[in-house]
This record gives sequence, C-alpha cells and structure tokens, in this order.
Amino acid sequence: MTRLTPLQRSGIAIAAATAVNLPFGTIYAFSVFLKPMEALLGIGRTEMTMVFGLSTISLTLGMNIAPRLYRILSPFALLLACGVTSACGLYLTAIATDLLHFAIGYGVLFGLGGGCGFIVVQQGANQTITKMSGLANGYIVSLFPLGAMIGTPVFGWAIETHGLRATMTGLAAVIAVTATIGGGFIRLAEIRMHDASVPALAVTDRRPDVFIRLFSVFFLAAGAGLMVMSQAAGIIQAYGGKTLLALAATTMITGAIAAARIGGGWLVDRYPMPMVAAGAHLFSLTGALMLTLWPGPLMAVPALTMIGMGYGFISGSSAGTIGHYWNKNAFGHIASRLYIAWCIAAVSLPILAGWLFDQTQGYRLAVMIAAGGNVLGALIAIGLPGRDDAGRTAR
Repeated sequence: MTRLTPLQRSGIAIAAATAVNLPFGTIYAFSVFLKPMEALLGIGRTEMTMVFGLSTISLTLGMNIAPRLYRILSPFALLLACGVTSACGLYLTAIATDLLHFAIGYGVLFGLGGGCGFIVVQQGANQTITKMSGLANGYIVSLFPLGAMIGTPVFGWAIETHGLRATMTGLAAVIAVTATIGGGFIRLAEIRMHDASVPALAVTDRRPDVFIRLFSVFFLAAGAGLMVMSQAAGIIQAYGGKTLLALAATTMITGAIAAARIGGGWLVDRYPMPMVAAGAHLFSLTGALMLTLWPGPLMAVPALTMIGMGYGFISGSSAGTIGHYWNKNAFGHIASRLYIAWCIAAVSLPILAGWLFDQTQGYRLAVMIAAGGNVLGALIAIGLPGRDDAGRTAR
C-alpha cells in the first residue's frame, strides 16, 4: 500500500473533522427548538436556556476528558463511542415527556459526546498540519456554526413537516453515522495523537499569565456570541420580527460566524493576536451599540450578526494562536482548558438573557451587558503577546 504524503494526511484529518463537527455543530441551532420544545414540554425560556447551558457544561466536560482518553484509546474507538453517546442522548430527547429527560438527553449525553469528539479531531488535525495552522484551526472551529447554518432551515422544515420528535430521532441517526465516518478517516490517515519527539507542556510551563489573559478575552466574547447563537430567533422575534425573518436571519448569522472563525484564524497567521482580538471585540461592541440605540427587527439582524461575528473572530484566532503559543502535543490540553471559558460564558449571559426576557419580554438589558463585556475584552486583549513574543514564549 502506498504511504500517504503529509499533505494527504492533513487533508484526510480535516475531512474527519468536517464529518464529525458539522452535525455536532447543530447544538448552535438550539434557538430553533425554543418554541416547539416549550410547547411540547410546557416549560419556559429560562428552563430552555438552562438546558442549553447544561449542554455546554457537558460539552466542555467532554473536551477536558478527551486528552486523557486519546492517550489510552484509539481515535477510531473513541469517536465511535462519542457518536453512540450523543445519538443515545438525542433519542432520549426525542421521546422525552418532561424536563428531566430532556436535560439528561440533550443537556448531558449529546454535549458529552460532541465535546470529546471535537477535541479528538482537532488534536488529530494539528498533528498533521505544518503550515497555515491558524487558517486550518479557524476552519475546524467554524464547522460548529456551519453545522448550525445547515441545520437551522432543515430543522425548521423537519419540525413543521414531521414534528419535533422525528427531527431529533433523525439527528441521532446522522450523528452515529458521521462519527463512524470521521473515525474511519482518522484510521485511514494513521494519525497518532502524540508525537514522541515533541514534549507536551502544561499550561503552567508557559507563562500562565498568557493563558489567563487569552481565557478572559475568549470568555467575554463568547458570552455575547453564545447569547446570539442560542437565542437569535427569539431575540429577533422579541424586537418585532416575524418567524420567517427570524429563521432566515438565524441561518445567515450562523453562516457569518462560521466565516468569521475562518477569518480569525487567517488573520492570526498574519497579524499580532492583540490587534486581531481587540479589533474583534470592538466590532462586536459596534453591533451591540447599534441595537441599543436603534431597536427594531431590521436593525436586530445586522447588529446580532456583528455581535456574533466578533465572537467568531475571537474563536478562530484563539484556536489559531494556540499553535503559536504552545507546541502541537499540547494543543488538545490547552484547547480543552481554554474552552472552559466558553462553558462559563454559556451558563452566564445566555441564561441571564433568558431570565431577563421572562421578566421584561425583551433583550435590551442583555445586549447592554454584552457591550460592556466587549469593552473589557478589548482592553485585556491589548496585553496579549505579539507574534514575536509568542514565538519566544513557545520555545
């Protein structure tokens, strides 16, 4: 059998990430399920956002378990287990009759498998990528919102045509199949999760202040971005938009966030991280100010897009800059801990926004809080190491 070239192995690793992350990314299409699930189970917006927050906790838990598991299990076996776990969670969601079953199925099992699979394919890809690592990692993290962009109209149609339970069952089947395909790609490329010639480093070995600052920048962007991604349809409707506009805008917003993630990775390959991160926060701030000053359905769409894209730029550039600040063996270790910021963000502002909506029937206060976070995020980002400093840090 002809041995694969490094370029071929990289391509197959990215194909594996695509197969796994696209369907798992439908977690970002959660806003489409808000009203149907509320009606089906008789629950409110606060309960729905709490389940979304629980799913992000389990997603992050899966991410942090993954570096331990891929040291003892083959990537194929691990991805297969991730697919089965998440598929079982979605099926439990499909047959749920109360909040508890919904929370266990969607909030725990679906997120747990998705988080573990995400880190496995990301670590695998970074073992093969030697050039343009920022762009490659920006693409990999863009797959979650791309999955939501594809999933949003499909789910909207499926729920209308076949019902919510059938839609969840179909998604469970897709997850099981694509996780198996992703594992097959990883096996084909003979990807190992660890390069024995390169030592893996803990966070504390390389300037913990850099990690803490990057963590804070990511957290402040993620709070605003996840509020948009989890509740975009509901926010637009709260500002007077019709259901069709809300669904179309949600699709467009997730697509814009995906593009911004790729763009953020591309930018950090060329420009200093402080410039990229501060600029992303200021871009998001502009959108929040627009919606605060000129509230309405037509302004909500571009404003929410800008808030989401600011988060997207941060997400892509953060993933890309891990490779600049730390070595490839440490990638999964660092990334999994960085995504704890994403988890904390998901259980803070989005849940607070849902609670504020239940109290006021609006999102004005939540948008203003997001704007304040963007101001702080831009200030913190300025203190991150530049490319030259980062290179010295990683050596």
